[in-house]
Amino acid sequence: MKIMPCPLNGPRNISEFVHGGEVRDMPNPTTCSDKEWAEYVFYSDNQAGVVTEWWLHAASGYWFIAERHTVTDEIIRTYDPSEIFKARVEFSAESTAQEVSA
Repeated sequence: MKIMPCPLNGPRNISEFVHGGEVRDMPNPTTCSDKEWAEYVFYSDNQAGVVTEWWLHAASGYWFIAERHTVTDEIIRTYDPSEIFKARVEFSAESTAQEVSA
């Protein structure tokens, strides 16, 4: 059984977690092209070595960051996103409604 060390809930069975993709810089959703946004959402670097990834503990709904070696699948470190993200990204409901109606 593989164990993932959750920063909030402690060591848990890996089956309790969902992979959320690589941590990458998000383009500005109001100024980037559709291609740039699609590349951000759907593509990953898929590199061999240590990557920084989003993980979700499904039972508690807690998102956190893990550093994992993609070749050995070793989990090197897990931590709360507040260690690297200092501000929350807000999306305007008005701009989202305009895009949907267009």
